[in-house]
Amino acid sequence: MFGLFRRTPKAPADPHVKQDDAQTFRVRVRTRPHGETVEIRFTKQAHIAVADGGGYVFRKGVVSPQHFDRGEISVHFDDRYAVTHTEASGVEFIPVQDWED
Repeated sequence: MFGLFRRTPKAPADPHVKQDDAQTFRVRVRTRPHGETVEIRFTKQAHIAVADGGGYVFRKGVVSPQHFDRGEISVHFDDRYAVTHTEASGVEFIPVQDWED
């Protein structure tokens, strides 16, 4: 009644990060030199660290299996593990809508 119990809308999820369940995230990246696709899976408990400025961060070096192309990614989260932004060097993120499973 009168919107007292209406939920505030959640911020849109990042188009590059897929959350499989409450603990698991996945990203796919494409290497710049040869265009290889590499999937990275990470969890809250084992891979995500506390960031210096608050929130959480996941950093990972990426090496493609066939051509050994190198890159680095980082995914930044707020205090509730909502993705705030992503960064990539030597690779580019593939949006989840473009994934071919």
